[in-house]
Amino acid sequence: MKSTCRPSSVLLLLLLLLMEVSRVSLQESSKPNFVLIMVDDMGIGDLGCYGNKTLRTPNIDQLAQEGVKLTHHIAAASLCTPSRAAFLTGRYPIRSGISGRVRPGVFLFTAASGGLPSHEVTFAKIAQQQGYETALIGKWHLGLNCEHSDDHCHHPSNHGFNYFFGIPLTHLRDCQPGHGTVFHIEKYLPYRTMAVVLVSAVILHYLGIITIGRGLVVSLLLLLVVVTAVIAGFIMIIPNLNCLLIRNHKVVEQPYTSENLTQRMTHEAVDFLERNSARPFLLFFSFIQVHTAMFASAAFRGTSRHGIYGDAVHEVDWSVGQITQTLQRLKLTENTLVYLTSDQGAHLEEISASGEVHRGWNGIYKAGKSTSWEGGIRVPGILRWPGKLPRGRQIDEPTSNMDLFPTVVRLSGASVPEDRDIDGHDLMDLLQGKAERSKHEFLFHYCNSYLNAVRWHPQNSNSVWKALYFTPNFYPENETACFHTHVCFCSPDYVTYHDPPLLFELTSDPSETTALTPDTEPAFHSILAVMNEAAERHKESVKPVESQFSLWNVMWKPWLQPCCSTLSQLCQCQEDH
Repeated sequence: MKSTCRPSSVLLLLLLLLMEVSRVSLQESSKPNFVLIMVDDMGIGDLGCYGNKTLRTPNIDQLAQEGVKLTHHIAAASLCTPSRAAFLTGRYPIRSGISGRVRPGVFLFTAASGGLPSHEVTFAKIAQQQGYETALIGKWHLGLNCEHSDDHCHHPSNHGFNYFFGIPLTHLRDCQPGHGTVFHIEKYLPYRTMAVVLVSAVILHYLGIITIGRGLVVSLLLLLVVVTAVIAGFIMIIPNLNCLLIRNHKVVEQPYTSENLTQRMTHEAVDFLERNSARPFLLFFSFIQVHTAMFASAAFRGTSRHGIYGDAVHEVDWSVGQITQTLQRLKLTENTLVYLTSDQGAHLEEISASGEVHRGWNGIYKAGKSTSWEGGIRVPGILRWPGKLPRGRQIDEPTSNMDLFPTVVRLSGASVPEDRDIDGHDLMDLLQGKAERSKHEFLFHYCNSYLNAVRWHPQNSNSVWKALYFTPNFYPENETACFHTHVCFCSPDYVTYHDPPLLFELTSDPSETTALTPDTEPAFHSILAVMNEAAERHKESVKPVESQFSLWNVMWKPWLQPCCSTLSQLCQCQEDH
């Protein structure tokens, strides 16, 4: 017996199918897009909307005028790698193993095996699962390979990014010809110790206490010459090893030319927005500027009163303008949440090989990058979403760059993972004025694996207390930077411990000029007791994980070195111009 399908049934099926397609399309179109912008090493005081009067940042200032400006926005770490890990995962970097006890606390080699572990969940991975097209353009600095030169176990594609164009490490001095190197041979060879040993041995030999054969002396001197030559040669080819530009999984330029890199990245961002204007997207635009070594394209050189650093800030602002203008041209502005920040405070120790000062400005805040003083972790926080967020609103409540994780996850239609500790909090109620207070009662500040400071915003109080357990040793006469080490370190030789901790009330003393005492603050001991108890609870919540900054994980491994040519040809190519 033949079955028949009535025309009315066919029409009903087609109608149901059309309704389902329309429902899915409507659901996708209702999801907001995300453009998340992170500038490298830019100080909160470098922007006009945060008080700068000598640099021109009209495009960033306009974002602040059209959206919400956070004035107490905190980076979860004061160095690039841990700060970015926290931003992407919403978790303190120590939970991911992006911390250690070796200095300086970031990856310095592309061919290191450490990186953001694959079991960590980023907002990009969740957005990708929600149907978003995702891209990272710019700096990654969270690892690349694990076991061989192209396994790409730490590559952005393994953390939720469909498209990647940028650098896997960071922009070092070595990547800019004529700017010197961050690898100083005296740091790797203990010349002073060797000289003392050699002189002592010679004296003991002539006193007849010990006998040293001429062959042994010659052998030791030869060994010293060989080791010195190998290290010096390695440092000379560092640009070829560390300074590479990648498109997806292919090295396209090695070493890269930085001069027009921001313009090329901006073009990539505009192209991504144009290609994906009809579907939900997430773009993480991670600037290489204004990190060491400074650069600016020809159109911006000499445009500022602050040398190449100011020129670079001007170029960053231009790039932000290109992105926001593209959103407007594509009629995407109303449905796109734009966020702009810096990964940490300005690098105050930044002086070029020729002695030119290249540092930014952290405004009224003390110290800078690589410290837990406010200048190292207080960063810009600007969010714009017309129609969804109020225009021109300023929020002085403590917030964190970790807050973007739960905010993006929930707006994408997903739920925040419950199988792990998430330290960030959804910002939307605070941004929209539905909540008056931040959900952060406590914030914990690390320097590598060391708990450096605690911030407490008591309920039903406007006070924000901050206790510092140790502080870097400033040297010599200028108490704003660690000039003798190029960046402040956390290890015991470079810090001063405080017992009791240094206590500040940031609402009345944001510049951390005067530490409180039991004489000046009657509740001194009870305040510290609450903060110490919170710190102990927090430490108990941190589960032991493998350190990605162990000596093995941060050292250069030749079998992990990505090359667009053979290693014997010094890894050189120019394929992407």
